Amino acid sequence: MVGERCPAAKKSLMDNSSWLERKIDRRVQRWGLRPWVAASFIASAWIVAIAAFGTLQHLVDPESIDTVWLGMWWATETVTTVGYGDVIPAQASGKVIASVMMIGGLAMFSVITGIITSAFVTRAQSDRSADSIQGDAGDSLEPRLDQVVAELKQVRLELSRLQGDDPTLPPRSEGRS
Repeated sequence: MVGERCPAAKKSLMDNSSWLERKIDRRVQRWGLRPWVAASFIASAWIVAIAAFGTLQHLVDPESIDTVWLGMWWATETVTTVGYGDVIPAQASGKVIASVMMIGGLAMFSVITGIITSAFVTRAQSDRSADSIQGDAGDSLEPRLDQVVAELKQVRLELSRLQGDDPTLPPRSEGRS
């Protein structure tokens, strides 16, 4: 990731993000992304959308939706695509709000789900790559490589000795095998 390699790049990315994005990013970096956090975020977004669109629908179409609570019931039906049909906007402006809510709700929650899924996949991949770098006992890769290099040097030295290329040994006589 660019921000991990270059702190200046991460800082400039963070400067362009909103307060909420920075807060969420700090929270995820500190505690990680857990399923219950993701579920809480999605549930909170649903509740806010239902309250906002339910209230807006009541204000725009008060003949069909005579209370804010009925507007929230309608918004819940609409966002969840249940659509019982017991509450229907009568005015064109109410139907426009309903259309925006249906399309926007589907898009928003699809994006949120995609972002959260991407974070889980990225975390799983980094955990998997960290596991592959570590040995069975949790040793890091570097000491294991040092051990392999030392063993390779021993094998080369033994091979040189057996071939008679070792200058520290006396020369072999032709009659010996």
